[in-house]
Amino acid sequence: MSTTKRDIILVADNISKQYRLGLVGTGTLSHDLNRWWHRVRGKEDPFLKVGSVNDRSTKADSDYAWALRDINFEVKRGEVLGIIGKNGAGKSTLLKILSRVTSPTTGEIKTKGRIASLLEVGTGFHPELTGRENIYLNGAILGMSKAEIKSKEDEIIEFSGCQRYVDTPVKRYSSGMRVRLAFAVAAHLEPDILVIDEVLAVGDAEFQKKAIGKMQDISRGEGRTVLFVSHNMAAVKSLCTRVIVLENGLDVYEGETDQAVDYYLSQGKKHENISLNDRSDRGGRGNLRFMRILILNKNNEEQYNLLSGELYKVRIYFKTSANITNVGIRVRFYDAKGTLRFLCNNHFTNPTMLNIPIIDNSYVDCSISEMPLPNGNYNIQLTCFATGGIEDDVENALSFNIVGGDFYNSGKEQVSKEGVLVKHSFNFNL
Repeated sequence: MSTTKRDIILVADNISKQYRLGLVGTGTLSHDLNRWWHRVRGKEDPFLKVGSVNDRSTKADSDYAWALRDINFEVKRGEVLGIIGKNGAGKSTLLKILSRVTSPTTGEIKTKGRIASLLEVGTGFHPELTGRENIYLNGAILGMSKAEIKSKEDEIIEFSGCQRYVDTPVKRYSSGMRVRLAFAVAAHLEPDILVIDEVLAVGDAEFQKKAIGKMQDISRGEGRTVLFVSHNMAAVKSLCTRVIVLENGLDVYEGETDQAVDYYLSQGKKHENISLNDRSDRGGRGNLRFMRILILNKNNEEQYNLLSGELYKVRIYFKTSANITNVGIRVRFYDAKGTLRFLCNNHFTNPTMLNIPIIDNSYVDCSISEMPLPNGNYNIQLTCFATGGIEDDVENALSFNIVGGDFYNSGKEQVSKEGVLVKHSFNFNL
């Protein structure tokens, strides 16, 4: 079904945001006079022609930086749009523009209906007012009548889990309690567009799951729109219908959720240690030598920022200088502390004797259907053994990161950083 103009609830038209580095405001008095003189003559702001790309890892070559540059997209009613990217990519700046907290340097935002924003912990809350009073204050800011707020009051308080402290000044709340109450207000006062930044990361796992469930109800059940920024790829995958990837203030990818997340994860710098040809710190007799190692996702794309619970292949290129018999390839996964987390061995899965003739270049894939590692940094050790002993042994052959993932299909990431993740279930007989 084609999208009609009536379906579109938000349009970002050529949005850009420029900042002057190191100063509060737009610049010096001479710059402001220069801008004014160009404006009087009906000419373009001269400083829009300058400015460096918003790459926080490089030294500035201009006094001006583009936090966002030429962002264009449309959002349909009932859609959940994810906005992902590295720190400093421009995600929060974009949400602040969409929420009208700040204005764009160029371009415009067109919206239909009421917008509720949850951008930072406690934004819009008065610390001296109680939780209950802040519910009414926030509702009024969103344009709700007192009667509308009162009809939702009990539901908001129950959802927030702050019943005991609702008549206590907000300044005495923890950051997690403020987020709970702020999200409850924003979600229950029926905005047409709900804008949410990374603040849900402050809440505990139980509240994150509850909040994601509420956002799903808002979009799928009530047909309202959600704009969601998060580094939690499990939440993005379970919640979003479409995703935009930002990099250095530019829109570098826009598409379906799985493809966009894969694109984002594959943007990490390719590891310099994937070629093993020149490694001299290796053991074994050398009749088989490992040449190169890659990690491929389900689409056979290289990826080194991985998600737990997803399918990956460790592809290992090798060559042989002699016929070798009863060949075993062992792939061991170590964490950053040097602790072995798990290993794979072709002798475990296929005990039939494997013989390899002389080959100049070939490869073997070690497929892992559900990556069982929690968040963290890991490295791989490769070993080949055969009749007569070890043929090749390379420690730290490849490093990679687990950056998230929903291993248990529960809508949340795993908290534990130890051991491996194992599918299991509990059946209570009470």
